[in-house]
Amino acid sequence: MRDDSAPIIRLEDYRPSDFLIDRVELDVRLHPTATRVTATMAIRPNPHGRSDAPLVLDGDEVNLKALALDGRSLPGGEFEASSQGLTIAQPPRRPFTLSVETEIDPTANTKLMGLYRSGGNYCTQCEADGFRRITYFLDRPDVLAVYTTRIEAERAEAPVLLGNGNPVEAGAIEGTSRHYAVWHDPHPKPAYLFALVGGRLGRVAKTFTTMSGREVRLAIYVEPGKEDRAGYALDALERSMRWDERVFGLEYDLDEFNVVAVSDFNMGAMENKGLNIFNDKYVLASPETATDADYANIEAIIAHEYFHNWTGNRITCRDWFQLCLKEGLTVFRDQEFSSDERSRAVHRIAEVKALRARQFSEDAGPLAHPVRPTQYREINNFYTATVYEKGAEIVRMLKTIIGDADFRRGMDLYVKRCDGTAATVEDFLSAFADVTGRDLSHFAQWYAQAGTPRVTVTGTYDDLARTYRLDFAQATNATPGETVKRPMAIPIRLGLVAQDGSALATRSDRISPQGVFMLDRESDSLTFTNVPQRPAPSVFRDFSAPVKVALDLSNDELLVLLRHDTDAFNRWQAAQSVSLRLLVRLSKHEKVDGPEIAALAAALGSFLESDALRDPAFAALVLTQPGEAEIAQEIASEVDPDAVHRARTDLRRHLAQANTTLLRRLYDDLEDAGAYSPDAASAGRRALRNIALELLPAADRFMGEELAGAQFKAAANMTDRLAALNTLTTIPGKARENALASFGERYRDEPLVLDKWFTLQAAIEEPETLSRVESLLNHPAFALSNPNRVRSLVGSFAMLNQTQFNRADGAGYRFVAGTILRVDALNPQLAARLLTAFSSWRMMESGRRAQAKAALTQIAVAPGLSRDASDIVHRTLEESEQP
Repeated sequence: MRDDSAPIIRLEDYRPSDFLIDRVELDVRLHPTATRVTATMAIRPNPHGRSDAPLVLDGDEVNLKALALDGRSLPGGEFEASSQGLTIAQPPRRPFTLSVETEIDPTANTKLMGLYRSGGNYCTQCEADGFRRITYFLDRPDVLAVYTTRIEAERAEAPVLLGNGNPVEAGAIEGTSRHYAVWHDPHPKPAYLFALVGGRLGRVAKTFTTMSGREVRLAIYVEPGKEDRAGYALDALERSMRWDERVFGLEYDLDEFNVVAVSDFNMGAMENKGLNIFNDKYVLASPETATDADYANIEAIIAHEYFHNWTGNRITCRDWFQLCLKEGLTVFRDQEFSSDERSRAVHRIAEVKALRARQFSEDAGPLAHPVRPTQYREINNFYTATVYEKGAEIVRMLKTIIGDADFRRGMDLYVKRCDGTAATVEDFLSAFADVTGRDLSHFAQWYAQAGTPRVTVTGTYDDLARTYRLDFAQATNATPGETVKRPMAIPIRLGLVAQDGSALATRSDRISPQGVFMLDRESDSLTFTNVPQRPAPSVFRDFSAPVKVALDLSNDELLVLLRHDTDAFNRWQAAQSVSLRLLVRLSKHEKVDGPEIAALAAALGSFLESDALRDPAFAALVLTQPGEAEIAQEIASEVDPDAVHRARTDLRRHLAQANTTLLRRLYDDLEDAGAYSPDAASAGRRALRNIALELLPAADRFMGEELAGAQFKAAANMTDRLAALNTLTTIPGKARENALASFGERYRDEPLVLDKWFTLQAAIEEPETLSRVESLLNHPAFALSNPNRVRSLVGSFAMLNQTQFNRADGAGYRFVAGTILRVDALNPQLAARLLTAFSSWRMMESGRRAQAKAALTQIAVAPGLSRDASDIVHRTLEESEQP
């Protein structure tokens, strides 16, 4: 049954804390099962709070050992304490000191929130509300304090002791085998940014000189013996720091910056002030164990967490409804960094592909919510694609509307005004409104309204008048709790392309100098004069707004854009749009004429002949078909995943057969005999060669299997080896099974590589895959307690394997539901994230819908279901009852 013990938290009910904490002195004595924490807090009444309020501190599974106020031990009658909180009914109405001693068990903490042990090392994860699992506290983001932390441990168990801020002192404890370290962070921060680490760790380090000439010590700590895999992460950190100085004028503000990689982590990484803790998959890399995508992810996530130092730490969020303020802005910043470091066009396409796959489907389902939600029952369930990726798109739209110079001016003002505070979305927008003189109240609706707008674009050409009119209309479907939708302020960057490829003038007093037209009502139109011929409109260039677009162009007109558009994004989009139209029709068993497919195949062949080697990474994206989940999302109702899979397989075969000779020539010409390098150009060449390899078996199974087998055996890096194995997994037979067995044996002692192996097998779209996945649950390297292992096997099966998760007999749903219940007993956050795989269940045809609903109901009624899982499963089910 639903856990209704957790109250619904509403944005409209926000009020400041009744008390503030100015300073915290922590003494943490590490022990595997009985860690003692003494927190001494300088507390004072908040002048903006209630004058008669009790002091209520948050707790979660902590055991109180001692309590003193201004040095006096409090008798039991003066306070109430449980494992979930501590209340002092009559606290002083003046500044006072409260000392709280608690005991916790890090080894038993399988939730991986608060203080826990990972691989024998101690580490913390306190966002969003994990600090209360360490000690009783005002665990909310608008309570900012200066922390001094003393960490003590057995030297043999934890020779490395790290905390937030700068090191103050360290030494041995006389007469014992223990030692200590003291860290001080001079910058006030909320409790969710607290961190400590203790354990046996290897280290790579260097120094960085800031733009003002200060020297900062940089270090990355990893499992001993893996130091040689941390070099790329350290280099990415240095490049991130330099970029933030150059682009935003933001300089690092401590003497040290440390990153620690751990193997058990619920998230990708955490931006704790001066001590970032990372899932080790986003730190460790070598050519033998990491792919090009891994290197790119390490670069992006290292940058993301570092950029939080200002947009998240120095300026934090007032309450958790403002989560997008730090996350959306920082995702935008890391995207800009990666675009500058790599190919901007290619990176933008990758961003949009991820947005459509994750956030558009979220907006279309039962878990849809605004970028700034108005209520929640469990905040951990709002670390979503909507908050992160759509939040980033809002920041990007703002920059598109006001221009680069004013955007930088607005950022400068935002930092100047809000440094050292807990801010809101309104604080952020007001900085840009003030520097530009613009009214951004309509634009702010992007934060408040859920759903993905659909913009219909219709073009009309008048031969006699030589005018071309574009008519725009926008609409947004109802989302949970929000049936009436208002028109959004949508920036449309556009251009006109002639049939021969020449650019046509787009002068209009309604188009900005940057080529942007604002659609801010339900419908509008734009007329161009002196247009010599009917053009192909290129709209939403660079994906200027996170919307779906219905464009009344024929396939032939779209292919004009593929051949001639100067905007790389819309060239790619044209090929995707034609493919998606054909795939939807094939999935619905509608007639598709041979010439339509032939025209697409010819256009792709022509594109490869002329453009492939100029930008191989871009060419690889053009060759990649829309995925099955994207096709299903476009169909939207009564989806048959088997029909979608057949449609995609059939179209792939036609396209590959028409271009076999060209694909084989590309594969041969792009062979790289040099040493591996993760740079963007080298990665692009590998990407195109490997997409050619992926397509060739669709044209000639035996040639494809032979090429993939040879590449698998000869590959000198993980990118090529994994690509070959991925191709082999699509070809049933002994070659595939032998390659999988060989790969598993070769990397049996490499957990992060085995994650890739688990993922490949879970994604095989064959009826036997469910049995394969069930057997892999018993593999020696698999553990339900490790989030990476669970996500790689069970998560990949549920989110990547559309036909087998959505099996008509319901076996896929039942398997995932049963696994979720097992995981929920260990790690509720992980269970809740696995549950989101069910978010598209209502799109399925009636038989699958019934099977999915039964599996969801099984979870919903399970005894002891966590608050995290209960929240997700009931929201997923309730949507079916809404109009």
